[in-house]
Amino acid sequence: MRLDNFDLNLLVAFDVLMQEQSVTRAANRLNVTQSAMSASLKRLRESFQDDILSQHGKKLIPTPFALALQPEIAEKIFELRALIARQGRFDPGQSERHFRIAASDYVTTVLLAPLVTELLSEAPGIGFSFELPGPAQQIALANGELDLLLTPEAFVHPDHPCEIVFEENHVTVGWSGNPVVDAPLSRQAFEDAGHVAVSVGRQFTFAEQWFKSQGIERRIVVRAPSFIQAPYLVPETNLLCVMHERLARLMARHLPLRVMEMPFAIPPMREMMQFHATRKDDPGLSWLRERIADAATAR
Repeated sequence: MRLDNFDLNLLVAFDVLMQEQSVTRAANRLNVTQSAMSASLKRLRESFQDDILSQHGKKLIPTPFALALQPEIAEKIFELRALIARQGRFDPGQSERHFRIAASDYVTTVLLAPLVTELLSEAPGIGFSFELPGPAQQIALANGELDLLLTPEAFVHPDHPCEIVFEENHVTVGWSGNPVVDAPLSRQAFEDAGHVAVSVGRQFTFAEQWFKSQGIERRIVVRAPSFIQAPYLVPETNLLCVMHERLARLMARHLPLRVMEMPFAIPPMREMMQFHATRKDDPGLSWLRERIADAATAR
């Protein structure tokens, strides 16, 4: 097989097919049609003279040849992505780069959303894709597809560098008409109250993990699927909600909420910014990391 006759985009298709072991899911990942992905798999089979993925019932199983080839191809894709992203220099005023960032709705609201206007004034041609953190984003980070992952320290990927963005305290929020909020919140009042809690997929939040580690049980009345929705479930009720302090004080400007100190000390949460190891010297990503770090310090 001659390299000058080989479509290098097939290596990307190979990498995603091996991860997903499904033509449909691989097509969704690469934003192509299922027929186009099937055609890529056919071309891979012809090029390597191997089935790559073999049908077993309803499942596609990688062949021994494909399993042996996978880590080598994944490594080369990392290197090529890093090479392309580096581009020698980065001119914000001329760049049309699109950054893919995974961050919770809390981080996007208190940090990234206010920053976007500033970034676009400096770099009007760039773009962003924001998505919620989760297993898929961890995989995307490991594959070099994700530019940045912003997440609490407990959830960072163990194989890639990270740096702290800010530390965050937690507070308790209650409706301004709730009699409990008229006095300093006691531990007994906290434990007796019903609570609004946040569940992000199957992953515990930082606060939920800490409560569990301390054996503190709350009476959860309502579970919200995001940090932003939680405070909207508190007004006109006697429910309490443990929130990130930055977000709580922001939401208290728009909702009838009272922000209270926790009745016991919770260690600060360290919000981290992580990127693939091969992207450490990427000038465009370095520019973005610096702007995020500066914004976090200013806020």
